[in-house]
Amino acid sequence: MQNRRNAFYILIIFSLVSGALSGRAFFFSLSYALGAVLTGSFLWSWAAVNWLSIARHTHARRAQVGHSLDETFRVRNTALLPKLWLEIRDHSTLPGHNASHIVPTLLPRGRFGWETRTICTRRGEFILGPLTVLSGDPFGLFQFPRKFPAQSSIIVYPPTVPIHNFAAPVGPLSGGEAVRRRAHFVTTNAAGVRDYQPGDSFNRIHWRSTARRERTMVKEFELDPLADVWIFLDLSHASLVERPNGAALYTPLTRLPPSTEEYGVTIAASLAQYFVGKGRALGFVTYGPYRDIVQPDRGPRQLTRILEILATARSATELSLAQMLSLETVHLSRGTTAVLITAAQDERWVAAAHTLARRGTRIIAVMLDAHSFGAPVPRMHEMQRMAEAAGLVVYTVHQDDDLTGALSYRGVLRAPAV
Repeated sequence: MQNRRNAFYILIIFSLVSGALSGRAFFFSLSYALGAVLTGSFLWSWAAVNWLSIARHTHARRAQVGHSLDETFRVRNTALLPKLWLEIRDHSTLPGHNASHIVPTLLPRGRFGWETRTICTRRGEFILGPLTVLSGDPFGLFQFPRKFPAQSSIIVYPPTVPIHNFAAPVGPLSGGEAVRRRAHFVTTNAAGVRDYQPGDSFNRIHWRSTARRERTMVKEFELDPLADVWIFLDLSHASLVERPNGAALYTPLTRLPPSTEEYGVTIAASLAQYFVGKGRALGFVTYGPYRDIVQPDRGPRQLTRILEILATARSATELSLAQMLSLETVHLSRGTTAVLITAAQDERWVAAAHTLARRGTRIIAVMLDAHSFGAPVPRMHEMQRMAEAAGLVVYTVHQDDDLTGALSYRGVLRAPAV
């Protein structure tokens, strides 16, 4: 484009010099014509990006990793002259999102639209826009940009996996009992299955288990727990382990990034979805980087509150899990269940959890194997033995584990050590 303009400039100068030396009007006419072409091309290019309107409609302001973000664009030519072509460039920060488009000739008062669909691959808060419109003249001499500064934000929630069976929290029963008590009637809380006994109602028969085990099995129910469930997500620097070259091996649509941060966030989101789906009163605490706390509540709105925090949570605090438990002890009354998610290879958090267990708090630990994520020293088995010796229910997760399988076996809650 610049070369074409330079050629025109040279021709105009040559024509003027030739006309001045020869005195022939032809050269002057030629230089005037070339100048008129340059001027007209300049004005055409400028007009091509003006008298133009662009509408951008984002179908939702919230999305989730693995789900799609849909947008609709409409361009309208408000001028009395056609637009030969328009290039729309999108400067959104959402990874993989490309709403850029080439708009063909727009007649006067003409319209053009297109739609985009992007599969979200990374959690966080991202900016949609601004847009830049480029256009030029028929000779390709000039190209003008025009920026449409309108922007909006979108929050992408972390992915969740289905959890079929997690260690059931136990609520305090009348008289201060600290063990699960079976109900002799049907409640909303199925605790498992057992062999049929004379007198059991036929509506308690679990047909799938009966067919699989080739003997009559019935569902066993427990009294409705009243205690709150709290999820504690450890986002301390001590808990962060990630492979430095993992991004090159990461396939966003099939795997989580090789980072304890991403695994921990996904596990927290999945457990929140599980407990909310079970009708539990769920609370949530994390320090990443700010102190984020959600008081216990039930229902879909509670899940949304937690996902909003997890969307932008980062491992950016020096406070350890042991310190977090110490600071948030006020929320953990007797009978409360606390689910701890951590990759920290620090026995101090186990000691803090043991102290809480002695006070009547039920502790479930989801331990990420830091060594499988690249930590130099393998301490998973040692930490697991310490946690189990302290009376904690332990789930272990390694890099590339199927999280549904890793979190869906039924743990046995032990009575707190005294």
